[in-house]
Amino acid sequence: QLEALVRLVEERSFSRAAKRMFLSQPSLTKHIRNLEDALGAKVVNRASRDFTLTPEGRVIFDYARRILKLREEAADRVMRVRASEAGDIRVAASTIPATYILPPAIAEFRRRHPAIRTAVRAADSSEVIEMVLENGAEIGFIGKKPASAKLADEPLWRDRMVLAVPAAHPWAKRRSVRLREIREEPFVIREKGSATREAFECCLAGEGGADPPGLHVVAEMGSSEAVKEAVIAGVGISVISVHAIRRELKAGVLAALSIEGCPIERSFHLIYRRQFDLMTHHKIFLDYIRTYRPPGL
Repeated sequence: QLEALVRLVEERSFSRAAKRMFLSQPSLTKHIRNLEDALGAKVVNRASRDFTLTPEGRVIFDYARRILKLREEAADRVMRVRASEAGDIRVAASTIPATYILPPAIAEFRRRHPAIRTAVRAADSSEVIEMVLENGAEIGFIGKKPASAKLADEPLWRDRMVLAVPAAHPWAKRRSVRLREIREEPFVIREKGSATREAFECCLAGEGGADPPGLHVVAEMGSSEAVKEAVIAGVGISVISVHAIRRELKAGVLAALSIEGCPIERSFHLIYRRQFDLMTHHKIFLDYIRTYRPPGL
């Protein structure tokens, strides 16, 4: 309605204004009448062929021009934002990707694309899924395949979980250990909702239907870093991602063993909402992350 008034004044003709707006003349006339009804005042004095603006019409015309100008500026700004590489990306990731994989990945990405900023929030896999579904994060990284059909997911990086023991532990020189032996040792476990814990529980279930209560659990920790420090301090042994203890293995602080008959491997998955409207900076980040390979893989 406002545009109809502006075009009418600019073209000085109902027919030319209608043509400019790709409308029929009766449609343009109806827009003017609807505007007058909404305002409760006449904006156009109609003569046989000519017209003039009423005092109310001149006020509305002045505001209408500014509103249309703002609309054009907004559309132009949106186009420039969408075409620009600059932007912010909200990422949520489970513990292992957030702590051990994404920091070096983002460091290299920042060197290539300094105008793109990433904010990473760490949570367990279940919480990451929830954040992405509720738009608390735009992109997520988790240690399991999501069940929700609302999420697109792509397996990215392989992960191998090992039994971590202190360097002074009697098993430190061994390559593998039996599951029944693990049940006799003090065990540090991750919190519920952790993909690491779920993967280990699946392994236990496949070995005679055992579950975490069958373990001698002495502590439950909310992150891989906490689990690792607990193992180093001698609280107990634990199953953990090899990504989390790479430095400690190299330094000889910890030893890693496999569990006989119970290989624990998984993929880290990239997730985002299927309805998410990816902008240029999101696409650049996704293209990069799909080709990134963590050290040691």
